[in-house]
Amino acid sequence: MANERNQQSLSDLQQSLTDVDSFYLVDYQGLSAGQLSKLRQDIRDKGGQMIVAKNTLIHLALQSSDQDFSDILAGPSALVLASEDPAGVAKALNDVAKGNDAGIPAFKGGFVEGKRVDTGVISKLATLGSKQSLQAEMVGVLSTHLATFIGTLEAYQSKLQAEGGSEAEAAS
Repeated sequence: MANERNQQSLSDLQQSLTDVDSFYLVDYQGLSAGQLSKLRQDIRDKGGQMIVAKNTLIHLALQSSDQDFSDILAGPSALVLASEDPAGVAKALNDVAKGNDAGIPAFKGGFVEGKRVDTGVISKLATLGSKQSLQAEMVGVLSTHLATFIGTLEAYQSKLQAEGGSEAEAAS
């Protein structure tokens, strides 16, 4: 029978995965305690959470959520949950990796909005802005197009009124 500490850790991991539709598996080995602490804070600022656990426990927790990542669970692994902003959390991880020569933390794989993704997809996701900045950009683009459309409609309305007025003058 498994010891109580591992059972509690597994239960905590499973609870953390509830209602999370995006997470990443990363190799964190090589980060100093200070770097790891700063990384955890950066991830928290983006609405995420970094959990360091044994691969066996991560594997069991992910199995209970119908996900099998046993092929990439080798060496030290951390589970990084991204409940609010998957792109922001990926960017935080990527920024730290770029900030050191070893490229740590290194992406192993992940699960984004219901689909398993490889390291290439996560790296591309990390280059995007945060969810809020992307939404703001989209609103800006849409409002620009709407303003142009409204201006065009107003120009046609003015033209129609001008034509209608000159026809009325000619009829009198």
